[in-house]
Amino acid sequence: MTSRTAPELLSLLSAAEGGWVSGAEISRQLGVSRTAIWKHVMALRAQGYQVEAAPRRGYRLVFRPDLLTPEEVLAGLATRRLGRLVEYRETVGSTNDLAKEMARHGAPEGLLVLADQQTAGKGRLGRSWATPPGAAIAMSLVLRPDLAPHEAPRITLAAAVAVARAVREVAGLAAGIKWPNDVQVGGRKLCGILTEMEAEMDRIAFVVLGIGLNVTLRREQMDPAFRDTATSLALEGAAEVRRAALVQAILARFEGAYDHLLGGRFSVVLDQWRALSVTLGQAVRVLGLDGQVTVEGVAEAVDEEGALLVRDGAGEVHRVLSGEVSLRSS
Repeated sequence: MTSRTAPELLSLLSAAEGGWVSGAEISRQLGVSRTAIWKHVMALRAQGYQVEAAPRRGYRLVFRPDLLTPEEVLAGLATRRLGRLVEYRETVGSTNDLAKEMARHGAPEGLLVLADQQTAGKGRLGRSWATPPGAAIAMSLVLRPDLAPHEAPRITLAAAVAVARAVREVAGLAAGIKWPNDVQVGGRKLCGILTEMEAEMDRIAFVVLGIGLNVTLRREQMDPAFRDTATSLALEGAAEVRRAALVQAILARFEGAYDHLLGGRFSVVLDQWRALSVTLGQAVRVLGLDGQVTVEGVAEAVDEEGALLVRDGAGEVHRVLSGEVSLRSS
């Protein structure tokens, strides 16, 4: 069996929606022998899939576990290049750290690192982001954009747009974006995005885009420090969502936004970001890295570099490039 055959077989069985697919049809479509099909069916069963087999009827998929394996992600993936190569670990300290290590050793653009459990993930401003087994998405994408280093923050905004749109489409929740990249539902944080870059003065070597999204995480599984401010798809009442399907949607939406960015059409991404923003037009408080208030006012706009423009009570506009933004009562 080729590495490509696994997701293709899974796609065929899934498309039948519980119906039978003959061995002859599988063999014809995938170009493999009946013996090879059987070996791969046995491999699927070993991963927790329930695949029935019957003479003269073929095979049918009875149960599909919620996995983030390469087979699941590649089965039906609509992207052209992003996520086409998948590195999967059941447990990892940080998907971003693993992706950076692989990028330093020549991993190509589009490599996707996934983990079922993340024990030492990182968020913005040095915060931790742990993901219990099976309860969240921990993913990191290696990018090698032809951009100047100062343009890298645009990738973060594009990713926030992709995640918010994917959540709306797959989970049916009204996700929005709090500047710069927190995806929220109902005022609570659903997803964090961390972009890390290695670059020279005028050239980006690579960017690792990390996304952590709570899917079935329960309140008691969350870090006590975040229980009042975080949420998950399940806590917000979403119907059951397959994590691999959400990863596929995020990759597809991000590839479109990324193409706009690389093609000099970042204004398209900015318009999408503004339409999803829960920050613009709101009274905000900005805290610096030291936890002190740097500015309070109304968030008026986001400029071409992704900076937030805040007008204070005296009418002065402040350009915010980093910090923690909170919405406040006016």
